[in-house]
Amino acid sequence: MVEDENPEAKLKVMDEEELRVDPKFGFWDYIRGPLNWLKMLAKEMHWSFVFGVVIVYGFNQGLGGALNRVGTEYYMKDVQKLQPSEAQIYQGFTSIPWMVKPIWGLMTDVVPILGFHRRPYFIFAGILGIVPMLYLSLHQQMHIFFAVLSLTIGSAGAAIADVTVDACVAQNSNKHPHLAPDMQSLCSLSSSTGSLLGFFLSGLLVHFIGPKGVFGLLAIPAALVCLVGIILQEPQTVNFSYKQVGKKFLDATKTMTATLKLPDVWKPCLYLYLSNAMSFNIYDGMFYWYTDSDAGPHFSQEFVGYILSIGAAGAILGSLLFQYALKDHPFRDLCFWSQLLLGLSGMLDLMLVLRLNLIVGIPDHIFAVLDECAFQFLGRLKWMPLLVLSSKLCPSGIEGTFFALIMSIGNIGTFSSSWFGGVLLNILKITRTRFDNLWVAILIRNIARISPLLVIFLVPRTDPTSSILPSKVPSTEIPDDDKIELVSLMTSADRR
Repeated sequence: MVEDENPEAKLKVMDEEELRVDPKFGFWDYIRGPLNWLKMLAKEMHWSFVFGVVIVYGFNQGLGGALNRVGTEYYMKDVQKLQPSEAQIYQGFTSIPWMVKPIWGLMTDVVPILGFHRRPYFIFAGILGIVPMLYLSLHQQMHIFFAVLSLTIGSAGAAIADVTVDACVAQNSNKHPHLAPDMQSLCSLSSSTGSLLGFFLSGLLVHFIGPKGVFGLLAIPAALVCLVGIILQEPQTVNFSYKQVGKKFLDATKTMTATLKLPDVWKPCLYLYLSNAMSFNIYDGMFYWYTDSDAGPHFSQEFVGYILSIGAAGAILGSLLFQYALKDHPFRDLCFWSQLLLGLSGMLDLMLVLRLNLIVGIPDHIFAVLDECAFQFLGRLKWMPLLVLSSKLCPSGIEGTFFALIMSIGNIGTFSSSWFGGVLLNILKITRTRFDNLWVAILIRNIARISPLLVIFLVPRTDPTSSILPSKVPSTEIPDDDKIELVSLMTSADRR
Protein backbone atom coordinates (compact mmCIF):
# COMPACT_ATOMS: atom_id res chain seq x y z
CA MET A 1 0.00 0.00 0.00
CA VAL A 2 2.81 2.42 0.81
CA GLU A 3 4.39 1.87 -2.60
CA ASP A 4 1.10 2.53 -4.40
CA GLU A 5 0.38 5.75 -2.54
CA ASN A 6 3.31 7.81 -3.87
CA PRO A 7 3.81 7.03 -7.58
CA GLU A 8 4.56 10.65 -8.43
CA ALA A 9 7.25 10.87 -5.76
CA LYS A 10 8.88 7.75 -7.15
CA LEU A 11 8.88 9.20 -10.67
CA LYS A 12 10.41 12.42 -9.36
CA VAL A 13 13.21 10.50 -7.64
CA MET A 14 13.86 8.50 -10.83
CA ASP A 15 14.05 11.68 -12.91
CA GLU A 16 16.53 13.21 -10.48
CA GLU A 17 18.70 10.09 -10.61
CA GLU A 18 18.67 10.16 -14.41
CA LEU A 19 19.79 13.76 -14.37
CA ARG A 20 22.64 12.91 -12.06
CA VAL A 21 23.70 9.87 -14.14
CA ASP A 22 23.42 11.64 -17.49
CA PRO A 23 25.15 15.00 -17.09
CA LYS A 24 26.31 17.21 -19.90
CA PHE A 25 28.84 15.37 -22.08
CA GLY A 26 32.28 16.69 -21.12
CA PHE A 27 35.95 16.18 -21.82
CA TRP A 28 36.43 13.22 -19.49
CA ASP A 29 33.57 11.38 -21.14
CA TYR A 30 35.72 11.11 -24.27
CA ILE A 31 38.17 9.13 -22.14
CA ARG A 32 35.66 7.16 -20.09
CA GLY A 33 33.67 6.19 -23.20
CA PRO A 34 36.42 4.07 -24.84
CA LEU A 35 37.41 2.61 -21.45
CA ASN A 36 33.82 1.57 -20.77
CA TRP A 37 33.66 0.08 -24.25
CA LEU A 38 36.80 -1.99 -23.60
CA LYS A 39 35.38 -3.02 -20.24
CA MET A 40 32.19 -4.18 -21.95
CA LEU A 41 34.14 -6.25 -24.49
CA ALA A 42 36.28 -7.76 -21.74
CA LYS A 43 33.16 -8.68 -19.76
CA GLU A 44 31.39 -10.23 -22.75
CA MET A 45 34.37 -12.18 -24.15
CA HIS A 46 36.93 -12.18 -21.31
CA TRP A 47 39.61 -9.55 -20.89
CA SER A 48 42.29 -11.88 -22.23
CA PHE A 49 40.71 -11.75 -25.69
CA VAL A 50 41.12 -7.96 -25.70
CA PHE A 51 44.72 -8.36 -24.52
CA GLY A 52 45.56 -10.79 -27.31
CA VAL A 53 44.09 -8.53 -29.99
CA VAL A 54 46.07 -5.54 -28.72
CA ILE A 55 49.36 -7.48 -28.75
CA VAL A 56 48.99 -9.00 -32.21
CA TYR A 57 47.20 -6.16 -33.98
CA GLY A 58 48.60 -3.22 -32.02
CA PHE A 59 52.24 -4.15 -31.46
CA ASN A 60 53.08 -6.75 -34.10
CA GLN A 61 51.01 -5.56 -37.07
CA GLY A 62 50.52 -1.89 -36.18
CA LEU A 63 53.81 -0.76 -34.63
CA GLY A 64 55.93 -3.46 -36.26
CA GLY A 65 54.21 -3.12 -39.63
CA ALA A 66 54.79 0.65 -39.70
CA LEU A 67 58.48 0.32 -38.87
CA ASN A 68 58.81 -2.50 -41.40
CA ARG A 69 57.18 -0.49 -44.18
CA VAL A 70 59.35 2.61 -43.82
CA GLY A 71 62.50 0.60 -43.08
CA THR A 72 61.95 -1.59 -46.14
CA GLU A 73 61.32 1.36 -48.46
CA TYR A 74 64.55 3.07 -47.46
CA TYR A 75 66.41 -0.26 -47.43
CA MET A 76 65.40 -0.88 -51.06
CA LYS A 77 66.26 2.69 -52.03
CA ASP A 78 69.45 3.45 -50.09
CA VAL A 79 71.01 0.04 -49.41
CA GLN A 80 69.96 -2.06 -52.43
CA LYS A 81 69.83 0.97 -54.80
CA LEU A 82 66.73 -0.25 -56.65
CA GLN A 83 64.43 1.57 -59.03
CA PRO A 84 60.84 2.23 -57.82
CA SER A 85 59.33 -0.37 -60.18
CA GLU A 86 61.89 -3.00 -59.09
CA ALA A 87 61.31 -2.30 -55.40
CA GLN A 88 57.55 -2.56 -55.83
CA ILE A 89 57.76 -5.91 -57.61
CA TYR A 90 60.23 -7.33 -55.08
CA GLN A 91 58.04 -6.19 -52.20
CA GLY A 92 55.13 -7.97 -53.86
CA PHE A 93 56.89 -11.25 -53.07
CA THR A 94 56.82 -10.45 -49.36
CA SER A 95 53.02 -10.59 -49.45
CA ILE A 96 52.99 -14.22 -50.65
CA PRO A 97 52.68 -15.64 -47.08
CA TRP A 98 49.50 -13.59 -46.70
CA MET A 99 48.05 -15.17 -49.83
CA VAL A 100 48.36 -18.69 -48.42
CA LYS A 101 46.76 -17.89 -45.08
CA PRO A 102 44.27 -20.79 -45.39
CA ILE A 103 47.22 -23.18 -45.07
CA TRP A 104 48.21 -21.58 -41.77
CA GLY A 105 44.57 -21.57 -40.72
CA LEU A 106 44.14 -25.28 -41.42
CA MET A 107 47.35 -26.08 -39.57
CA THR A 108 46.27 -24.21 -36.45
CA ASP A 109 42.75 -25.64 -36.59
CA VAL A 110 43.43 -29.33 -37.18
CA VAL A 111 47.10 -30.06 -36.36
CA PRO A 112 47.91 -29.72 -32.65
CA ILE A 113 51.53 -29.66 -31.55
CA LEU A 114 52.16 -31.43 -28.23
CA GLY A 115 48.42 -31.37 -27.77
CA PHE A 116 47.98 -27.59 -28.26
CA HIS A 117 46.27 -25.93 -31.22
CA ARG A 118 47.28 -22.30 -30.67
CA ARG A 119 50.22 -21.89 -28.29
CA PRO A 120 52.94 -23.47 -30.48
CA TYR A 121 51.87 -21.46 -33.54
CA PHE A 122 52.19 -18.15 -31.71
CA ILE A 123 55.69 -19.13 -30.57
CA PHE A 124 56.61 -20.35 -34.06
CA ALA A 125 55.31 -17.10 -35.58
CA GLY A 126 57.39 -15.05 -33.15
CA ILE A 127 60.56 -16.99 -34.00
CA LEU A 128 59.92 -16.49 -37.71
CA GLY A 129 59.79 -12.76 -37.02
CA ILE A 130 62.86 -12.53 -34.79
CA VAL A 131 65.46 -14.51 -36.77
CA PRO A 132 65.21 -12.87 -40.26
CA MET A 133 64.99 -9.36 -38.82
CA LEU A 134 68.18 -9.86 -36.80
CA TYR A 135 69.83 -11.41 -39.87
CA LEU A 136 68.94 -8.39 -42.01
CA SER A 137 70.14 -6.04 -39.32
CA LEU A 138 73.55 -7.67 -38.77
CA HIS A 139 74.45 -8.59 -42.36
CA GLN A 140 76.61 -5.98 -44.07
CA GLN A 141 76.22 -6.65 -47.82
CA MET A 142 73.27 -8.92 -48.53
CA HIS A 143 72.23 -10.00 -52.01
CA ILE A 144 68.75 -8.84 -52.98
CA PHE A 145 67.56 -12.47 -53.21
CA PHE A 146 68.41 -13.21 -49.59
CA ALA A 147 67.08 -9.82 -48.49
CA VAL A 148 63.70 -10.50 -50.11
CA LEU A 149 63.73 -14.05 -48.70
CA SER A 150 64.35 -12.73 -45.19
CA LEU A 151 61.57 -10.17 -45.52
CA THR A 152 59.25 -12.89 -46.81
CA ILE A 153 60.01 -15.16 -43.85
CA GLY A 154 59.33 -12.29 -41.47
CA SER A 155 56.08 -11.65 -43.31
CA ALA A 156 55.17 -15.33 -42.83
CA GLY A 157 55.59 -14.95 -39.08
CA ALA A 158 53.24 -11.98 -39.04
CA ALA A 159 50.72 -13.86 -41.21
CA ILE A 160 50.68 -16.91 -38.93
CA ALA A 161 50.15 -14.74 -35.84
CA ASP A 162 47.39 -12.91 -37.67
CA VAL A 163 45.62 -16.15 -38.63
CA THR A 164 45.74 -17.42 -35.05
CA VAL A 165 44.20 -14.33 -33.52
CA ASP A 166 41.70 -14.03 -36.38
CA ALA A 167 40.39 -17.47 -35.44
CA CYS A 168 39.44 -16.12 -32.02
CA VAL A 169 37.82 -13.04 -33.58
CA ALA A 170 35.78 -15.10 -36.04
CA GLN A 171 34.67 -17.54 -33.33
CA ASN A 172 33.53 -14.71 -31.09
CA SER A 173 31.76 -13.06 -34.04
CA ASN A 174 29.64 -16.19 -34.43
CA LYS A 175 28.99 -16.51 -30.70
CA HIS A 176 28.25 -12.78 -30.24
CA PRO A 177 26.98 -11.59 -33.67
CA HIS A 178 25.78 -8.27 -32.23
CA LEU A 179 29.40 -7.53 -31.20
CA ALA A 180 30.99 -8.43 -34.56
CA PRO A 181 31.39 -4.74 -35.59
CA ASP A 182 32.81 -3.92 -32.14
CA MET A 183 35.42 -6.65 -32.43
CA GLN A 184 36.53 -5.43 -35.83
CA SER A 185 36.66 -1.90 -34.42
CA LEU A 186 38.90 -3.19 -31.62
CA CYS A 187 41.22 -4.82 -34.15
CA SER A 188 41.24 -1.73 -36.33
CA LEU A 189 41.82 0.74 -33.49
CA SER A 190 44.63 -1.39 -32.07
CA SER A 191 46.30 -1.61 -35.47
CA SER A 192 45.82 2.09 -36.23
CA THR A 193 47.11 3.23 -32.84
CA GLY A 194 50.19 1.03 -33.23
CA SER A 195 50.70 2.35 -36.74
CA LEU A 196 50.42 5.92 -35.49
CA LEU A 197 53.22 5.37 -32.99
CA GLY A 198 55.29 3.31 -35.42
CA PHE A 199 55.13 5.82 -38.27
CA PHE A 200 55.86 8.69 -35.89
CA LEU A 201 59.05 6.98 -34.76
CA SER A 202 60.01 5.43 -38.12
CA GLY A 203 61.43 8.53 -39.76
CA LEU A 204 63.51 9.43 -36.71
CA LEU A 205 64.78 5.87 -36.34
CA VAL A 206 65.70 5.55 -40.03
CA HIS A 207 67.55 8.87 -39.80
CA PHE A 208 69.56 8.00 -36.68
CA ILE A 209 70.13 4.22 -36.91
CA GLY A 210 69.37 3.49 -40.58
CA PRO A 211 66.96 0.97 -42.10
CA LYS A 212 69.01 -2.02 -40.94
CA GLY A 213 68.86 -0.73 -37.38
CA VAL A 214 65.09 -0.54 -37.72
CA PHE A 215 65.04 -4.19 -38.79
CA GLY A 216 66.84 -5.05 -35.56
CA LEU A 217 64.16 -3.28 -33.50
CA LEU A 218 61.47 -5.30 -35.29
CA ALA A 219 62.59 -8.32 -33.28
CA ILE A 220 60.85 -6.79 -30.23
CA PRO A 221 57.23 -6.99 -31.54
CA ALA A 222 57.98 -10.54 -32.74
CA ALA A 223 59.20 -11.42 -29.24
CA LEU A 224 55.89 -10.17 -27.83
CA VAL A 225 54.10 -12.63 -30.11
CA CYS A 226 56.19 -15.39 -28.53
CA LEU A 227 55.08 -14.08 -25.13
CA VAL A 228 51.44 -14.45 -26.18
CA GLY A 229 52.16 -18.08 -27.04
CA ILE A 230 53.86 -18.68 -23.71
CA ILE A 231 51.02 -17.30 -21.60
CA LEU A 232 48.25 -18.73 -23.73
CA GLN A 233 45.98 -21.05 -21.77
CA GLU A 234 44.12 -23.67 -23.72
CA PRO A 235 42.97 -27.22 -23.05
CA GLN A 236 45.46 -29.86 -24.08
CA THR A 237 44.36 -32.60 -26.44
CA VAL A 238 45.34 -35.90 -24.84
CA ASN A 239 46.27 -38.92 -26.96
CA PHE A 240 45.58 -37.10 -30.20
CA SER A 241 45.71 -39.42 -33.19
CA TYR A 242 47.49 -37.78 -36.08
CA LYS A 243 45.73 -40.24 -38.34
CA GLN A 244 42.73 -37.94 -37.92
CA VAL A 245 44.57 -35.02 -39.53
CA GLY A 246 43.94 -36.18 -43.09
CA LYS A 247 40.23 -36.64 -42.42
CA LYS A 248 39.96 -33.24 -40.75
CA PHE A 249 41.75 -31.59 -43.66
CA LEU A 250 39.32 -33.27 -46.02
CA ASP A 251 36.28 -32.29 -43.94
CA ALA A 252 37.46 -28.69 -43.66
CA THR A 253 38.14 -28.52 -47.40
CA LYS A 254 34.68 -29.87 -48.18
CA THR A 255 33.08 -27.33 -45.85
CA MET A 256 35.02 -24.43 -47.39
CA THR A 257 34.20 -25.59 -50.90
CA ALA A 258 30.51 -25.95 -50.12
CA THR A 259 30.45 -22.52 -48.49
CA LEU A 260 32.29 -20.80 -51.33
CA LYS A 261 29.74 -22.13 -53.81
CA LEU A 262 27.00 -20.13 -52.11
CA PRO A 263 26.19 -16.88 -53.98
CA ASP A 264 26.01 -15.02 -50.66
CA VAL A 265 29.68 -15.92 -50.11
CA TRP A 266 31.50 -15.94 -53.45
CA LYS A 267 30.00 -12.63 -54.59
CA PRO A 268 31.43 -10.51 -51.73
CA CYS A 269 34.72 -12.44 -52.01
CA LEU A 270 34.95 -11.48 -55.68
CA TYR A 271 34.24 -7.85 -54.82
CA LEU A 272 36.94 -7.95 -52.13
CA TYR A 273 39.50 -9.14 -54.68
CA LEU A 274 38.52 -6.58 -57.31
CA SER A 275 38.46 -3.64 -54.89
CA ASN A 276 42.02 -4.47 -53.79
CA ALA A 277 43.41 -5.44 -57.18
CA MET A 278 42.21 -2.25 -58.86
CA SER A 279 43.97 -0.01 -56.35
CA PHE A 280 47.17 -0.01 -58.49
CA ASN A 281 49.74 0.69 -55.77
CA ILE A 282 51.80 3.42 -57.46
CA TYR A 283 52.30 6.63 -55.59
CA ASP A 284 52.44 5.50 -51.95
CA GLY A 285 56.21 5.11 -52.01
CA MET A 286 57.15 7.74 -54.53
CA PHE A 287 58.11 10.40 -52.01
CA TYR A 288 60.88 8.05 -50.81
CA TRP A 289 62.54 8.58 -54.21
CA TYR A 290 61.65 12.24 -54.66
CA THR A 291 64.70 13.23 -52.63
CA ASP A 292 66.88 12.06 -55.52
CA SER A 293 65.09 14.20 -58.09
CA ASP A 294 64.30 17.84 -58.78
CA ALA A 295 60.91 16.90 -60.28
CA GLY A 296 58.76 17.00 -57.17
CA PRO A 297 58.52 17.90 -53.49
CA HIS A 298 61.40 16.92 -51.24
CA PHE A 299 60.65 15.29 -47.88
CA SER A 300 63.22 14.34 -45.27
CA GLN A 301 63.19 10.92 -43.64
CA GLU A 302 61.80 12.38 -40.42
CA PHE A 303 58.99 14.17 -42.23
CA VAL A 304 58.05 11.03 -44.18
CA GLY A 305 57.46 9.36 -40.82
CA TYR A 306 55.36 12.32 -39.65
CA ILE A 307 53.27 12.17 -42.83
CA LEU A 308 52.54 8.49 -42.34
CA SER A 309 51.85 8.89 -38.61
CA ILE A 310 49.23 11.56 -39.28
CA GLY A 311 47.83 9.25 -41.93
CA ALA A 312 47.51 6.59 -39.21
CA ALA A 313 45.59 9.16 -37.16
CA GLY A 314 43.24 9.44 -40.12
CA ALA A 315 42.77 5.67 -39.99
CA ILE A 316 41.88 5.94 -36.29
CA LEU A 317 39.29 8.60 -37.10
CA GLY A 318 37.87 6.31 -39.78
CA SER A 319 37.60 3.46 -37.26
CA LEU A 320 35.91 5.71 -34.71
CA LEU A 321 33.46 7.05 -37.29
CA PHE A 322 32.56 3.50 -38.29
CA GLN A 323 32.18 2.40 -34.66
CA TYR A 324 30.00 5.28 -33.47
CA ALA A 325 28.05 6.25 -36.60
CA LEU A 326 28.25 3.75 -39.46
CA LYS A 327 28.54 0.23 -38.06
CA ASP A 328 24.78 -0.46 -38.37
CA HIS A 329 24.45 0.75 -41.97
CA PRO A 330 24.02 -1.75 -44.87
CA PHE A 331 27.22 -3.17 -46.30
CA ARG A 332 26.51 -2.13 -49.89
CA ASP A 333 25.91 1.52 -49.04
CA LEU A 334 29.13 1.77 -47.03
CA CYS A 335 31.18 0.03 -49.73
CA PHE A 336 29.73 2.22 -52.49
CA TRP A 337 30.44 5.58 -50.88
CA SER A 338 33.80 4.63 -49.38
CA GLN A 339 35.06 3.23 -52.71
CA LEU A 340 33.84 6.29 -54.62
CA LEU A 341 35.40 8.77 -52.19
CA LEU A 342 38.63 6.76 -52.07
CA GLY A 343 38.94 6.98 -55.84
CA LEU A 344 38.22 10.70 -55.84
CA SER A 345 40.76 11.29 -53.06
CA GLY A 346 43.46 10.05 -55.43
CA MET A 347 43.12 13.36 -57.25
CA LEU A 348 44.99 14.91 -54.33
CA ASP A 349 48.04 12.88 -55.38
CA LEU A 350 47.62 14.25 -58.90
CA MET A 351 47.50 17.81 -57.61
CA LEU A 352 50.70 17.29 -55.62
CA VAL A 353 52.58 15.75 -58.55
CA LEU A 354 51.46 18.53 -60.93
CA ARG A 355 52.29 21.08 -58.20
CA LEU A 356 48.76 22.52 -58.39
CA ASN A 357 48.80 22.84 -54.61
CA LEU A 358 51.37 25.63 -54.93
CA ILE A 359 49.07 27.50 -57.30
CA VAL A 360 46.35 27.59 -54.63
CA GLY A 361 48.93 28.52 -51.98
CA ILE A 362 49.20 25.23 -50.03
CA PRO A 363 52.82 24.20 -49.26
CA ASP A 364 53.97 20.71 -50.22
CA HIS A 365 54.39 19.54 -46.63
CA ILE A 366 50.89 20.54 -45.54
CA PHE A 367 49.29 19.17 -48.69
CA ALA A 368 51.11 15.84 -48.36
CA VAL A 369 49.83 15.48 -44.79
CA LEU A 370 46.25 16.23 -45.85
CA ASP A 371 46.58 13.81 -48.75
CA GLU A 372 47.83 10.91 -46.62
CA CYS A 373 45.27 11.59 -43.88
CA ALA A 374 42.38 11.56 -46.38
CA PHE A 375 43.67 8.37 -48.01
CA GLN A 376 44.01 6.48 -44.71
CA PHE A 377 40.68 7.78 -43.41
CA LEU A 378 38.73 6.68 -46.48
CA GLY A 379 40.73 3.49 -46.85
CA ARG A 380 39.76 2.45 -43.34
CA LEU A 381 36.10 3.28 -43.99
CA LYS A 382 36.30 1.06 -47.06
CA TRP A 383 37.99 -1.80 -45.20
CA MET A 384 35.90 -1.92 -42.01
CA PRO A 385 32.57 -3.11 -43.51
CA LEU A 386 34.44 -5.67 -45.61
CA LEU A 387 36.09 -7.05 -42.47
CA VAL A 388 32.78 -7.31 -40.64
CA LEU A 389 31.17 -8.92 -43.67
CA SER A 390 34.03 -11.42 -43.98
CA SER A 391 33.77 -12.44 -40.31
CA LYS A 392 30.06 -13.18 -40.78
CA LEU A 393 30.68 -15.46 -43.76
CA CYS A 394 32.65 -18.04 -41.74
CA PRO A 395 31.00 -21.44 -41.14
CA SER A 396 31.08 -22.91 -37.66
CA GLY A 397 34.10 -25.02 -36.72
CA ILE A 398 36.58 -23.58 -39.23
CA GLU A 399 36.09 -19.89 -38.55
CA GLY A 400 39.81 -19.17 -38.48
CA THR A 401 40.56 -21.12 -41.64
CA PHE A 402 37.70 -19.65 -43.65
CA PHE A 403 38.37 -16.12 -42.45
CA ALA A 404 41.99 -16.64 -43.50
CA LEU A 405 40.76 -17.83 -46.90
CA ILE A 406 38.70 -14.68 -47.40
CA MET A 407 41.56 -12.46 -46.27
CA SER A 408 43.94 -14.30 -48.61
CA ILE A 409 41.61 -13.47 -51.48
CA GLY A 410 41.97 -9.81 -50.56
CA ASN A 411 45.74 -10.22 -50.22
CA ILE A 412 45.93 -11.76 -53.69
CA GLY A 413 44.21 -8.60 -54.88
CA THR A 414 46.80 -6.51 -53.04
CA PHE A 415 49.59 -8.59 -54.59
CA SER A 416 48.05 -8.04 -58.04
CA SER A 417 47.81 -4.33 -57.30
CA SER A 418 51.50 -4.14 -56.40
CA TRP A 419 52.56 -5.94 -59.59
CA PHE A 420 50.17 -3.96 -61.79
CA GLY A 421 51.61 -0.78 -60.33
CA GLY A 422 55.19 -1.93 -60.85
CA VAL A 423 54.51 -2.91 -64.46
CA LEU A 424 52.79 0.41 -65.11
CA LEU A 425 55.75 2.33 -63.66
CA ASN A 426 58.08 0.36 -65.94
CA ILE A 427 55.91 0.92 -69.04
CA LEU A 428 55.78 4.66 -68.38
CA LYS A 429 59.54 4.67 -67.72
CA ILE A 430 59.24 6.18 -64.25
CA THR A 431 62.59 5.79 -62.44
CA ARG A 432 64.21 7.12 -59.28
CA THR A 433 65.24 10.27 -61.17
CA ARG A 434 62.49 10.56 -63.83
CA PHE A 435 58.90 11.39 -62.87
CA ASP A 436 57.64 13.00 -66.09
CA ASN A 437 54.87 10.42 -66.59
CA LEU A 438 53.98 9.92 -62.94
CA TRP A 439 50.83 12.01 -63.34
CA VAL A 440 49.64 9.62 -66.07
CA ALA A 441 50.16 6.61 -63.80
CA ILE A 442 48.24 8.30 -60.98
CA LEU A 443 45.37 9.21 -63.29
CA ILE A 444 45.12 5.59 -64.48
CA ARG A 445 45.25 4.44 -60.86
CA ASN A 446 42.42 6.78 -59.85
CA ILE A 447 40.17 5.55 -62.66
CA ALA A 448 40.95 1.94 -61.69
CA ARG A 449 40.03 2.65 -58.06
CA ILE A 450 36.52 3.69 -59.04
CA SER A 451 35.97 0.74 -61.41
CA PRO A 452 34.87 -1.73 -58.64
CA LEU A 453 31.66 0.31 -58.37
CA LEU A 454 30.57 -1.45 -61.58
CA VAL A 455 30.25 -4.66 -59.56
CA ILE A 456 28.95 -3.18 -56.31
CA PHE A 457 25.88 -5.41 -56.69
CA LEU A 458 28.09 -8.30 -55.48
CA VAL A 459 27.95 -6.86 -51.95
CA PRO A 460 24.81 -7.82 -49.99
CA ARG A 461 22.38 -5.14 -48.84
CA THR A 462 22.10 -6.62 -45.35
CA ASP A 463 23.27 -4.72 -42.28
CA PRO A 464 26.09 -5.90 -39.96
CA THR A 465 23.70 -7.11 -37.25
CA SER A 466 21.98 -9.63 -39.55
CA SER A 467 22.99 -13.22 -40.16
CA ILE A 468 24.23 -13.86 -43.71
CA LEU A 469 25.05 -17.55 -43.93
CA PRO A 470 22.02 -19.79 -44.61
CA SER A 471 21.24 -22.58 -42.18
CA LYS A 472 22.14 -25.27 -44.74
CA VAL A 473 25.86 -24.47 -44.52
CA PRO A 474 27.68 -27.53 -43.13
CA SER A 475 29.91 -27.15 -40.09
CA THR A 476 33.15 -28.82 -39.13
CA GLU A 477 33.57 -29.02 -35.40
CA ILE A 478 37.16 -28.87 -34.25
CA PRO A 479 37.36 -29.71 -30.57
CA ASP A 480 39.08 -27.90 -27.74
CA ASP A 481 39.24 -24.53 -29.50
CA ASP A 482 36.14 -22.79 -28.22
CA LYS A 483 37.44 -22.23 -24.72
CA ILE A 484 40.67 -20.50 -25.64
CA GLU A 485 41.79 -17.67 -23.43
CA LEU A 486 45.01 -16.00 -22.42
CA VAL A 487 46.14 -16.73 -18.89
CA SER A 488 46.49 -13.79 -16.56
CA LEU A 489 49.94 -12.60 -15.61
CA MET A 490 48.51 -12.15 -12.11
CA THR A 491 46.13 -14.33 -10.14
CA SER A 492 42.61 -13.02 -10.52
CA ALA A 493 39.53 -14.00 -8.58
CA ASP A 494 37.36 -13.97 -11.71
CA ARG A 495 39.75 -15.88 -13.93
CA ARG A 496 38.00 -18.55 -15.93
